[in-house]
Amino acid sequence: MGQFNFQKGVCILVLFVSLRCNMLDASGADDDEVVIQGRVFIDGRSAIAKIDSDFVCATMDWWPPEKCDYGTCSWGHASLLNVDLNNKIFQNAIKAFSPLKIRLGGTLQDKVVYQTENNPKPCVGFTKNTSVLFGFNDGCLPLSRWDQLSNFFRDTGAEIIFGLNALAGKTVVSGSAVGPWDSANAESLIRYTVKKNYTMYAWELGNELSGSGVGTKVAASQYAFDTMTLKNIVQEIYEGVEPKPRIIAPGGFFDANWFKEFIDRTPETLDIITHHIYNLGPGVDQHLVEKILDPSYLDGEADTFKQLQNILKTSITSASAWVGEAGGAYNSGHNLVTNAFVFSFWYLDQLGMSSVYNTKTYCRQTLIGGNYGLLNTTTFEPNPDYYSALLWHRLMGRKVLSANFTGTKKIRAYAHCAKESVSAQ
Repeated sequence: MGQFNFQKGVCILVLFVSLRCNMLDASGADDDEVVIQGRVFIDGRSAIAKIDSDFVCATMDWWPPEKCDYGTCSWGHASLLNVDLNNKIFQNAIKAFSPLKIRLGGTLQDKVVYQTENNPKPCVGFTKNTSVLFGFNDGCLPLSRWDQLSNFFRDTGAEIIFGLNALAGKTVVSGSAVGPWDSANAESLIRYTVKKNYTMYAWELGNELSGSGVGTKVAASQYAFDTMTLKNIVQEIYEGVEPKPRIIAPGGFFDANWFKEFIDRTPETLDIITHHIYNLGPGVDQHLVEKILDPSYLDGEADTFKQLQNILKTSITSASAWVGEAGGAYNSGHNLVTNAFVFSFWYLDQLGMSSVYNTKTYCRQTLIGGNYGLLNTTTFEPNPDYYSALLWHRLMGRKVLSANFTGTKKIRAYAHCAKESVSAQ
């Protein structure tokens, strides 16, 4: 066992998740007090993984107010096209992280058209149409709104990952999107971004088109070719410009065979490979709380992290792994569950678990919007998971240590070297 003698101290997440055990056992106990004995083992001799210093990330989406699930419309004015950028609570919530990575994307990103300086066509938002892919007609990002967003993110110190439309130019045939990516519109936006000196952390290509896809899919070989196209465009436009943005893909659900082929075909193209997590099922599920508090259910996601880690280890790629979007329960989550205190047991466990498998960044769906936002969609006030995210960001350092709790499966232990200088013995 390590000697608990670290220059920067040790931060142990077990203090948070132990609350789950106390709550569950005390509720069914005959005695007033229940004592659970266990042991935490931390090997402090060397790190088993390393995360980014700005590991915590959140997403912002394109969904308009008309996006409804199970009869409930939970998005309000939280879209990239209409969220109130002048709200002080919103601004301060982002500034508190200094910096916070924000991934701009989601289902409708593959239906976004970008306004260009030489295009006189009207730039209109999404309109509902249940007969088309994803239930909405194409929407447009006005350059004036991109200016507002870019200035807002600069002023709040955010690091931006922008998800580009990967379906541009493709034809959907029998559930598959075929043909090469038409990069012209995306290239125009990138050139405008550089012209305006807006700093981008990364450009990401596509959303949930990997494997069997959501709505439609793109073959791994074609996706690799399209990603190389994006890489070449970025290299050309950013020549002589620093810092250069990363290239990220595919922003989809993990499929071992698809991901392996894609990674093998992009060894010098891809900087970061992203996958999405909604392992709790649909937001309408009435048993979400039971799943969140069931250790055996939570353990199931570890296999995804493990498989992706093994693929990266056995490939010649230098790409690292991110969770690019994770809301737990899909279709906007579940009110009073995925935006309530109980969800922190799932969220914190995900942060700890993903770190162990060398995931560099974890993007929570969403910063605001739906029923799984870190902030309330209407008031912008923080939901409980906002404080979980901020606490992690301030305490948990980059070096991940091996930690194990024995005594009950209802307590999890994750340990990192502390972020700030702390004397610990």
